[in-house]
Amino acid sequence: MPNSTNSPSNGPGSSEELPVLRMAGITKQFPGVLALQDVFLEVKCGEVLALIGENGAGKSTLMKILGGIHRPDAGEIFIDGKPVAIHSVDDSIRHGIALIHQELNVLDNLDIAGNVFLGREPVWGGPFRLIDRKRILSETQTYLDRLGLKAAGSTPLKSLSIAEQQMVEIAKALSLKARILIMDEPTSSLTLTETERLFQVVKELRADGVSIIYISHRLGEIQVLADRVVALRDGANAGALARDEISHDRMVKLMVGRDLSQFYEHGQGSAGPASLNVEGLRTRRYPDRSVSFELRRGEILGFSGLVGAGRTEVAEALFGVEPATDGVVTIADDPGISIRSPQQAVSRGIYLVPEDRRHCGLVVELSIRENISLPGLSRLSRLGIVNRSRERDVAVDACKSLSVKAPNVEVIASNLSGGNQQKVVLAKWLALNPRVIIFDEPTRGIDVGAKAEIYKLMRELADKGVGVMMISSDMEEILGVSDRVVVMHEGALMKVLERSECNEEAIMKLAVGRMDE
Repeated sequence: MPNSTNSPSNGPGSSEELPVLRMAGITKQFPGVLALQDVFLEVKCGEVLALIGENGAGKSTLMKILGGIHRPDAGEIFIDGKPVAIHSVDDSIRHGIALIHQELNVLDNLDIAGNVFLGREPVWGGPFRLIDRKRILSETQTYLDRLGLKAAGSTPLKSLSIAEQQMVEIAKALSLKARILIMDEPTSSLTLTETERLFQVVKELRADGVSIIYISHRLGEIQVLADRVVALRDGANAGALARDEISHDRMVKLMVGRDLSQFYEHGQGSAGPASLNVEGLRTRRYPDRSVSFELRRGEILGFSGLVGAGRTEVAEALFGVEPATDGVVTIADDPGISIRSPQQAVSRGIYLVPEDRRHCGLVVELSIRENISLPGLSRLSRLGIVNRSRERDVAVDACKSLSVKAPNVEVIASNLSGGNQQKVVLAKWLALNPRVIIFDEPTRGIDVGAKAEIYKLMRELADKGVGVMMISSDMEEILGVSDRVVVMHEGALMKVLERSECNEEAIMKLAVGRMDE
């Protein structure tokens, strides 16, 4: 049976309404990789079209072609039924297209307003062309208020959290007043409240006739927002779902071509000796709040809470990024250790998979091989000379065990998809036999197939006696993966919930600071 999404007669264009966007026969090849092959996509005016697929399926490449970042090797693009040539980002913007990138594309040396209007600053003063700061600040504030971001346009970007910087990216896209808005993982760094506000903005834009292409690996979001779903697999159309056909299982099957059974799996949560014991830990951000908890062998201990709750600060204190101001940390039979730097943490077998993988987890200009071997070069060296053959073997084995999709280990990390970048971050630590590993937002921006692989890996690590901590803002993930859940609020540990106590209502009450009497 032919693929329905490859035929215009079966797409939105089959109705009397002319689609605002039509992409036909789009093909794109990179060295050694056929990224897209004869892809067809249509979007109606005022439609929310969800574009789904595993990492490497071609979603971001297709959108970068629409956004003027890449040029297709073959195929045509039509706006309002007329063929258009998009050879640059400026071309894309002129055609009313705005792209919100999955990875942050902001400048932290500017303020919020400077980022929102970068390259499009209104000017006054005739030939003097003076930047109209008053207008920039005023218009920026309009978009910030619409998104519910409580910050002034003059706020330095570097003072914002990653979630807040993501909202600035969205504000920038809104300022373009686009007819076609591409959102690539827009909620990957957002809190529940921020996500709900974004949903409201999406619905308002749809009501105003803006067409939205929404890319997300959070399938629950797609069920809430999407009017239609189109799936890509291995760079080609894999199928489509109408509004009344959209379900989690159907989307998964289109994406991966198979059912994912036992997506979540809980351990036994052994009450034996602790892998990690933390007593009276105080961080620099919350010096008046102490945190104490125990990480048991054989369990995944989830950390839940709103952005700013102090979860990442605890992780960074344990890893020595921002040393704790007080507290005692015990790992197995290694009592009372003091960690003042990441080097000390690594020497103790404590490893952190950070939330911001591109800036903190990888050296994106280096190859996969170099990233995997970097923290363990001393083990691969003799007299200061790295054994390149052994280094390559370690990297190849790690990539095979984690199913990293790349032609070889010499591929530069910046050229990998988000999910594969995350796997490389994991690979470099797993090569060092961790005692405790902390995952901060481990599946942010990662597809459902890769998520299943990472969940399985986390469970295998716990079963081997590795202490596994998982910080996540995804409630479904917290409930699905954690054996127990630590809930934090404004630097304080509110409660540790046993598996039988874990539900969304109980976690959210604690996350907003409510304690049942």
